[in-house]
Amino acid sequence: MKKSFHPVFQKVLAAVDASERAPAVFELAVDMARMSGARLYVVRVITIPPEFPAAAAGSPADPLVTRTTAGAVQDLSRLIAGAPDGVSIEPPIVRIGVPWKAILDTADERDVDLIVIGSHGYEGWDHILGTTAGKVANTASRNVLVAHGRPPAAAVG
Repeated sequence: MKKSFHPVFQKVLAAVDASERAPAVFELAVDMARMSGARLYVVRVITIPPEFPAAAAGSPADPLVTRTTAGAVQDLSRLIAGAPDGVSIEPPIVRIGVPWKAILDTADERDVDLIVIGSHGYEGWDHILGTTAGKVANTASRNVLVAHGRPPAAAVG
């Protein structure tokens, strides 16, 4: 008896940063959304250093926040524009704050079924403090798919 496919996810959140890994994380989220027929949300969280007190407070009137947010929206819009047809992608979301917290807040606000996030691996202080992906995966109240940048396994044969 053939089983029919039923969408598992209705809403997927891709949490992408400005790293070179971001397009691969986005592609994985697009694939998950396409396979499930889900709506895709894309978020980037910007952290403003505390050396910029007015900007760190997230005031939209601050020129640093305005420029940084506009640049992130442009980057995400380019990423979204390159997505294949047939995937419902919402306008980009840019948040100011602590990345893991803002990702979880966005996931809760949009009531997503899956968060897709990239792993940068554990190096140096990450062993002690943890990574954004680790904090999201360990504290989320929903499914999290962590995309690793490992090369594909060698073909057997």
